[in-house]
Amino acid sequence: MRRIYCTFICLLCMASSMAAFSQSQTATKQFTVSKVLETDLNHVEHEVVPAADAMPGDKYAFAPNMGEFKGVRTFAQEAKHIAVWNYRFGAAILQEKTPVDTGGESGPDSLNSKAEIMRFLSDSFAYLHKAILSIDEKNLIVPIKSPWGGEPVTRLGMAAFGIAHPYDEYGQMVEYLRMNGIIPPASRQ
Repeated sequence: MRRIYCTFICLLCMASSMAAFSQSQTATKQFTVSKVLETDLNHVEHEVVPAADAMPGDKYAFAPNMGEFKGVRTFAQEAKHIAVWNYRFGAAILQEKTPVDTGGESGPDSLNSKAEIMRFLSDSFAYLHKAILSIDEKNLIVPIKSPWGGEPVTRLGMAAFGIAHPYDEYGQMVEYLRMNGIIPPASRQ
């Protein structure tokens, strides 16, 4: 439900932004669909990457293990999970194979250090930016192959999910930071 809500909000924001921009001929010349989407991706990237960097390397294996948290991903797995899906959404938009081994849902087991995970995360955002910048008014809603199989999807839909998904995981990362006495960078003055 949360993902649907985030996706709906992203689409609503994009639609209202696109409508406002199309009302002015000057604005239409300055803004493109890909630039509007990229701005939204920049926002989430500037929340997630500093949060991942704020956790000390020796705490990357942290995961709460009591109560309703039993069996959840570690902080490292959360960061890698975001990167995995950044690559998968980007590959779907570009209609190509992911350029790196993404491993399973929690990322490649071979990436363990904070430095390796930070690079994987940062590179994944760069790849998703590349994919989003390939979106234009001509290919925005052309049906493309879904990364999950089944019904076709659109580049706009993949971009919206690609922007919304990191926010879901970011919320978990913030909880983990606070459980370790770390104020998330976005909450600092």
